[in-house]
Amino acid sequence: MVTDTEGYVHIIEYLTEHLSLFEGAPASDAKGITVIEVIEQQLGEQIISVCSQNEDLTFNQRNAIIREVDDILYDLEEILSGVVNHPVTTEQHEFLIEFATLIKNLFDTEINALPR
Repeated sequence: MVTDTEGYVHIIEYLTEHLSLFEGAPASDAKGITVIEVIEQQLGEQIISVCSQNEDLTFNQRNAIIREVDDILYDLEEILSGVVNHPVTTEQHEFLIEFATLIKNLFDTEINALPR
C-alpha cells in the first residue's frame, strides 16, 4: 500500500537527511523512554487515527495497514539500529512525532486513492 510508493521513499530520504539528530546521542543508563518506544508509540497513535478516520476500511485493508506498519517499523529499526535502545532526546522526540505524522499522511493519501 505505502511502502512501495515514491512517497515512502521520500519519507525515508527525509529521515536519512536528519540522521545527525541521532548521531552522537550518548547511550545512557538513565531510565528514560527509548527511541524505539517513541517510534512504536507515535506510529501506533497515527495508525489508530488512520483507521478511526476511515471506518469504511475492510478487515483485509486494516490488516494490510498493520502489516505495512510492521514493515515500516522494521525499516526504522534497521536505519536507527545503533540508537533504538538509547533514551530519546527532546529533539529526537519532536522529529519522531513529525515523522509519524508524515507516515499517517502517506496512508491517508493512499486510502483516499482507493476505489470507493
